[in-house]
Amino acid sequence: MTLDDTDFAILRMLARDAGQGAGAIGRACGLSQPAAWRRIKRLREAGVFGGQRLVLDAAGLGFGVTVFLGVKLATKGRVSLDDFERAVSAIPEVQTVEHVLGLYDYRLRVVARDLPDFERVLRRRIMTLPGAGEVEANVLLSEERRPGPLGVSAPSVG
Repeated sequence: MTLDDTDFAILRMLARDAGQGAGAIGRACGLSQPAAWRRIKRLREAGVFGGQRLVLDAAGLGFGVTVFLGVKLATKGRVSLDDFERAVSAIPEVQTVEHVLGLYDYRLRVVARDLPDFERVLRRRIMTLPGAGEVEANVLLSEERRPGPLGVSAPSVG
């Protein structure tokens, strides 16, 4: 599927607020509501994007600390990756689980109410996971920008 500038404009708008209606998107892109709706439908059906997502404010929900953990499995081979992933995904404070290549095997995004709460999650939940070994923690101080998928910009020509 070839995307044009209007498609990328629509994707940028949806990345900022997926709840916008086709009428608002059409007005912003110089299209009628039905034309915008057809384009959005075509993009979704082509697999360019799927679903909608609600972004919750962790601090507003009482989770004032976000920590990125690098986790190196201690017993590769003895514990399957699936076992670790299944167990870590069941921890409610773990927002993302990423299997990565490099110094660590996994990168986790963990939220907690405060540092003592994070320590409790780390000691009682994460360090007791099957195969959990070395862990490195990085506390999030601030987050300046949360771009949409790939910035949703048209590829440059030439």
